[in-house]
Amino acid sequence: MFKNMPFMLIGLIACIIFLYNFIPQPIQSLLYGMSLSIKSLIIFLLPFIIFGLLFKAAVNLASHATKIILLILISVCCSNFTSTFLGHCVGQWIYQFDLAITFPQNVQTLEPLWVLEFPKIIPNSTAMFSGLFLGVVASLSKPRWAHETALKLNGMIGYLLQYFSYLIPLFVGGFVIKLQSEGILILLIEEYALIFTVIAVAQFSYISCIYLMASRMSFSRFLGNLKNMIPSLITGFSTMSSAAAMPLTIMGVERNVTHPHLVRSIIPATVNIHLIGDCFAIPIFAYAILKNFEMPEPSLLAYLIFTCYFVLAKFSVAAIPGGGIIVMLPVLENYLGFNAEMMSLITALYILFDPVITSANVLGNGGFAMIMDKFVIHRQEQDSRNE
Repeated sequence: MFKNMPFMLIGLIACIIFLYNFIPQPIQSLLYGMSLSIKSLIIFLLPFIIFGLLFKAAVNLASHATKIILLILISVCCSNFTSTFLGHCVGQWIYQFDLAITFPQNVQTLEPLWVLEFPKIIPNSTAMFSGLFLGVVASLSKPRWAHETALKLNGMIGYLLQYFSYLIPLFVGGFVIKLQSEGILILLIEEYALIFTVIAVAQFSYISCIYLMASRMSFSRFLGNLKNMIPSLITGFSTMSSAAAMPLTIMGVERNVTHPHLVRSIIPATVNIHLIGDCFAIPIFAYAILKNFEMPEPSLLAYLIFTCYFVLAKFSVAAIPGGGIIVMLPVLENYLGFNAEMMSLITALYILFDPVITSANVLGNGGFAMIMDKFVIHRQEQDSRNE
């Protein structure tokens, strides 16, 4: 179902625009209440999802605790942090240069017919740190039990997310109706066409720089390296899954590097945690939405705190199309002040743009592996000189 989700959302938005006048006001309020209830359910379940995914990631990393895995982990964190901070720079540009929508004044707000509230048991930050800590401890003390538990948790979460995918159209649809009732839906669509372009340019410009550096500033080698990645790029775009494109990513990068065996360790270890596309798209979307909802621009300190949690949350991203935004909703809510409407909007925008985001993730993973290969070559050259 996730494979067709962007087309479903486009169809849903189109139907709401053309049929809005035929939807009775009580039905509008009912659908809006359902959206708020689903949002409450998401927030309720996210600590469990985050804990399970981070527990599995920690178990996998701890069981392969070699120098190269530690190097990969540190490098992934640095790369995600750099990409997210560059996304902040582009987001600041969007915020400052008045790309915001002028909202209609004196609009009657749509009220929900009902809202089902779920309690928030534990903070997401607690789930993050406890998942990582317990995963490492369990893997070192009881490795067999840790692996079995990680597999069970992963199966339960996969089952949960599979059914959650059926709720996304309802989750988005109610908020789309609210936006249409306030007369700003068409304005949002027109405005974000430009935002989509800005994000794509920022993502692929940065990734091109990575490939150029990995090609040692040789333009012909740069083009050859990109050519080898085209099959995985197309697969990522069409499936919206970096994991589905992983075999072709490995094949493409192996042609671009000196140590193919290293690629077979790097790509599987980073396919779901090194996400350059997400690191640009989500902050830029966030800044545009903050501006559109007339909320203040985050301070540098506030954004740095957001970035730290954002990078950590990347280790709990679900390996499904659209999974990148699901675990980020509480981070956006807690550290950038997103409300329910804003979270629904960024979810819809992310899923609509997911094919391009996944393409950037796939290319970024290839570039990351190439840079790591060049680092290993550099270390080998230094060791040979020292001898």
